[in-house]
Amino acid sequence: MSTNKIIFGAGCFWGVEAVFRRNKGVTNVTCGYSGGHTVHPTYAAVCSGTTGHIEVVLVEYDDDEISFEALLNEFWNCHDPTTQDRQGFDIGEQYRSVIFYFTPEQERSARESKDKLEISRRWRDPIVTQILPASQFYDAEEYHQNYFAKRGGVFK
Repeated sequence: MSTNKIIFGAGCFWGVEAVFRRNKGVTNVTCGYSGGHTVHPTYAAVCSGTTGHIEVVLVEYDDDEISFEALLNEFWNCHDPTTQDRQGFDIGEQYRSVIFYFTPEQERSARESKDKLEISRRWRDPIVTQILPASQFYDAEEYHQNYFAKRGGVFK
């Protein structure tokens, strides 16, 4: 098995986690925080807007079973990448759209997929998704992990 990882921010991490968990070849998904300037942020601190962190998911995957391009497709389809600091009713910089890459190949693929999406004119507004080098990832509190499954809910 060849395990790789990528970090996606696409709004509230509960829904994003559920989207990626359902993919064959995804070996683990962890809710967390990345992109900020404080050490070991808490949910309350991130929500206050003082840490600079984004709610993200760390996706670990077997690239023999799922391609990075398939993961990018899930990312683009699970949120609106044209809204700045907002997804649905969730508003704040912690909900911004971002891809944190670990390798030059991931960066290239992410930028190419974003460019193709822009050209397709799927959205009327410009895509505001940031594509940045991976920064420190902090696990979110345990109660955020696998949120829907713990509560007997199904995410669609």
